[in-house]
Amino acid sequence: MLTDGVLTREEKRLIIRLSSCLSLESHQPAEIYQAIIDGKKTENGDRLTEEEQREVYKTIFEIAIINASLSKDEFRVMAHLRSIFSIDEEEHQLVEDELRDMVKERFEDPNVVEKTLNTLRDSVRLVTALFDNVRKKNHGEN
Repeated sequence: MLTDGVLTREEKRLIIRLSSCLSLESHQPAEIYQAIIDGKKTENGDRLTEEEQREVYKTIFEIAIINASLSKDEFRVMAHLRSIFSIDEEEHQLVEDELRDMVKERFEDPNVVEKTLNTLRDSVRLVTALFDNVRKKNHGEN
């Protein structure tokens, strides 16, 4: 989130939700932020199970798509989470399907459903493209 040197409102919203998903203490996000700025190492946290990783990914993805004004920063966060959690195409599709079902259940207005589903489709395409770029960089491909 700090790659561009700016922490946007959307990124702050994702950090708050991510902190909650990871059960961080209220002071920990600020400490981690400062450590990143200062280039210092932090203590390792607890390892997440694959199911916990998938749930975090789904929750953060949900927060990102429910917001009507998605940003590239949010997409980069999703691509990064997908990469570090090793979420493959099949797992990603399961998350997408769950979110699609959630949208249909949550909103009664067909226009809202369609707009949100279109946003989800666009999000999935962009996250997948960003994920592929991150994966290629991590494997030394160009």
